[in-house]
Amino acid sequence: MRLWIALVALLVVGCVDSSTAAVRHETTIPSIVTSPTVTIPATTAAAMPMPPPTVAAQTLQDDQPPSIGAEPLQKMHVQRAFPNLSFKRMVDMAYPDDGSNRLFVLLQPGVIVAFANDRNVEAAEVFLDIRERVSDRGNEEGLLGLAFDPDFRANSYFYVYYSAANPRLSVLSRFTAHTAGSVANADSERVILEIEQPYSNHNGGQIAFGPDGYLYVGLGDGGSRGDPKGNGQNLSTLLGSILRIAVGTLDESGSYSIPADNPFVGSEGARGEIWAYGIRNPWRFSFDRESGELWMPDVGQNRFEEVNIVRRGLNYGWNVMEGSECFEPSRGCDTQGLEMPITEYGREGGCSVTGGYVYRGKRLPSLYGAYVYGDFCSGKIWALRHDGTKITEHLEIVDSKLEISSFGEDQNGEIFVLSFDGGIYRLVVGGR
Repeated sequence: MRLWIALVALLVVGCVDSSTAAVRHETTIPSIVTSPTVTIPATTAAAMPMPPPTVAAQTLQDDQPPSIGAEPLQKMHVQRAFPNLSFKRMVDMAYPDDGSNRLFVLLQPGVIVAFANDRNVEAAEVFLDIRERVSDRGNEEGLLGLAFDPDFRANSYFYVYYSAANPRLSVLSRFTAHTAGSVANADSERVILEIEQPYSNHNGGQIAFGPDGYLYVGLGDGGSRGDPKGNGQNLSTLLGSILRIAVGTLDESGSYSIPADNPFVGSEGARGEIWAYGIRNPWRFSFDRESGELWMPDVGQNRFEEVNIVRRGLNYGWNVMEGSECFEPSRGCDTQGLEMPITEYGREGGCSVTGGYVYRGKRLPSLYGAYVYGDFCSGKIWALRHDGTKITEHLEIVDSKLEISSFGEDQNGEIFVLSFDGGIYRLVVGGR
């Protein structure tokens, strides 16, 4: 993701590489949360129960999902999903599979807030505050990823990915909530993995449990411009890769383990954690909750933003390729063994792709089975359908002015759009 300094207009920076971008910094930490009913204390929140769950404003009655393609894709617009809430520097949203109907939003400086999935909600609570551990000095550093343990209801575990300084690291840690329905215990941190980062950008940061129960971790190429260290094509480093690890062994053995069926287990000189590689900066991947497919965008350098379906052991081309073309066209390149994106767009569409979800909700039948993604710079949102071989339908469904930093999904498969400058939105068909 590229987070641009507020004084630079998007029209000016459309072709600037992410290594030159700068994040908008607030003058004081409390300004991260702009809702008048939400405050972030100077110290980590003490143990206290969360507000009781509430029923979502829209309850879905029909248990039968729509048929894929039963209705064609159509134009939409965005509408504030939670008009009473506003958070600065949002970078992700997640929910636990615990029946609580709560949503959890990550704020880049190092705070997680939680609130009821109810349009009329008026308050959010601080779930975790680790600002003193998180470095967000670089434009793409900060608290970047959150995943709840599949057994969160029983064990209260959740996992975060954040940037640290001195030395510069990406840190994957496990935390524990006091109980599954309470705030987190900031002192419960158990560091799982630390990865040295040569530069401040291309940190990746997405973490998610797959349908196989393993934790997937997205890492960028280490940053700078053009992958100067060649990490994208180097299987001996974790950078530029999607990792797949087992974290269920932490309590028993003290460390994560590597699944035996990972593609590079036993390969000389290769890291066994790697599931796929050749990746520049994967900003927000997700699993289709029906098919299990892993959808991953990759932020481009100067020319192309791309979307991929990630499969075991494949090489997605960076820095040999940018999109479906040679990264350095004048030199040519060998594309043998490289996986091409399923779609890409140039600077006419934006300059920093943000990954979303395959829509599996019920509120928008025309969107069912389509992958939804957007662009941070242009505010455009697209939807596409893919039959496993080719794209069968593709449409720009929204042209907004939002700084789309992430998408979110609730337990019913409904999608939210997160804007870096404060609002959470939903997709709406029909009149405004």
